[in-house]
Amino acid sequence: MDTLAVMSPTPLLMIEDDARLAAMVRDYLAPSGFAVQHAGTGAAGLAKLGNTPQANDQTPQLIVLDLMLPDMDGLDICRRIRALPGATAQTPILMLTAKGDPMDRVIGLEIGADDYLAKPFEPRELLARVRALLRRHAQSSLALTTDEEAPSSPPLHFGSLTIDRDARTVTVQGRACELTSYQFDLLVTLAERAGRVLTREQIMEAVRGRELEAFDRSIDVHMGRIRAAIEADPKTPKRILTVRGVGYVFARQQD
Repeated sequence: MDTLAVMSPTPLLMIEDDARLAAMVRDYLAPSGFAVQHAGTGAAGLAKLGNTPQANDQTPQLIVLDLMLPDMDGLDICRRIRALPGATAQTPILMLTAKGDPMDRVIGLEIGADDYLAKPFEPRELLARVRALLRRHAQSSLALTTDEEAPSSPPLHFGSLTIDRDARTVTVQGRACELTSYQFDLLVTLAERAGRVLTREQIMEAVRGRELEAFDRSIDVHMGRIRAAIEADPKTPKRILTVRGVGYVFARQQD
């Protein structure tokens, strides 16, 4: 028997009040091995997440979240998801934003969303972003589950900044810095290559371990969030420096 024929589809949750759009997404993603659950309101979406057992085959592996919902603000929903107990809080979130509204995208990424997609969007771009997020999440999860088998990596120290790659924590003067899993990986990628200028493409390729999706434009927002967490003055950064027209460099010498 063909193994692919018996594989269960990957469950996704789409919190979106446009039923026609949700149906289109469901039908488009189904042939690629995804089963889209739909919630038409924020309350319904949170209820599905809150009532889903952790070890259930129907547990959503990714959430597509619209920011414009009739009953709740999408940014508040994102915050609530990140505050849920257990592994559900780490579920990747892809936000759908209104075209031409960059502030919502910035805020959404800062409060824990993993990526964004502006409406209207091409279905194949949505599919590519979903796959990229799931790959990234799977790589992070695998790194955590195989931690005991893998050789330990010594913490990286740059002045008062400490990056513990095994514990996946970042501290500045002993103060914990809150970063998403992707932001942590971006920081490690730069820190391990301190003093070397990296283009945006090189950084994202190193983090993902796969080819770069050319339409990914969120890295600058993530870098801003990392700076806000580790820099004394994010507007005048001393650790992560921008090289105009090229990319970023992590400073070797730091206070």
